[in-house]
Amino acid sequence: MTTELSQRSAREVLDDHLNIANEWVGAPSLDEILAEDLRRNVAEDIVILMNRGTFRGYDGVRELALALADELPDHEAFEYTYVAAEGNVGLLEWSYQDSKVQVRDGVDSYVIENGKIVAQTIHYTVEGR
Repeated sequence: MTTELSQRSAREVLDDHLNIANEWVGAPSLDEILAEDLRRNVAEDIVILMNRGTFRGYDGVRELALALADELPDHEAFEYTYVAAEGNVGLLEWSYQDSKVQVRDGVDSYVIENGKIVAQTIHYTVEGR
């Protein structure tokens, strides 16, 4: 990407984040993918709200990423059913399916400033198959 990371639009940041998220398919290590996403797209002081609590900073992102990886055991690709950004706000609707579980109601919202995600909300329900 020729644009300096801090100069990207909210949609550019969101697209980069989502592309990196789907690199976990067949990846030997979630750590490397997560480190790249943190470096490129996530503010060090990010705040994430979800029904499990409030998560802060890179440690909070790592905790949630590891929990999601455990909940979605086959590590298949996410399906992004709706992606939008306006100003500094983004919205993602997503689903997931593998041999053991599915998610039909994934919704994340984002606040993006200076080329980084500074706040996020997350909602999804994991169902057995």
